[in-house]
Amino acid sequence: MRKIIVLLVFSVFVFGCKSTSSPVTTKLDNKTEVALKGNWNVTGVTYPGSEYIKVTSFDLVDSKCFVGSSWKFVSNNNKGHFDLTGSGCTDYSSDITWYINKDGQFVMKILNAAKAKNVNQGYVLKVANISESSFQLIDHINVGGKPTDVVYQFQRIN
Repeated sequence: MRKIIVLLVFSVFVFGCKSTSSPVTTKLDNKTEVALKGNWNVTGVTYPGSEYIKVTSFDLVDSKCFVGSSWKFVSNNNKGHFDLTGSGCTDYSSDITWYINKDGQFVMKILNAAKAKNVNQGYVLKVANISESSFQLIDHINVGGKPTDVVYQFQRIN
């Protein structure tokens, strides 16, 4: 009887502490991942009102500091790396882990010299307009109570 009560209390605790964040599908879109394999530069970051407001991307720096950044995506192990070296911005470099799910979401963790399993914060963006030479990542943010899209334009490095 005691075991049943302990089990019941434990199950209430587990279900009572369930995450309230939006579920992210983990079924991979391997074809799209392979299309992004390689080296890329961010050629532009755009969003409505960009001349008036400042957006901090990925809790790191001003979104405009991502223009000129270089990214490497490895599709067979979902690892990667990016370097920020924009003028007037602090240089930053980090390994990442990433994947694209069947819902067209680009899911990324910035590792900062930590193992992916030890990083509990990630980012979910929409991947769009994929071609051999370019693609976009779109981050949905809230600015003054209004939903806004921040669009990162990527160009393949040959």
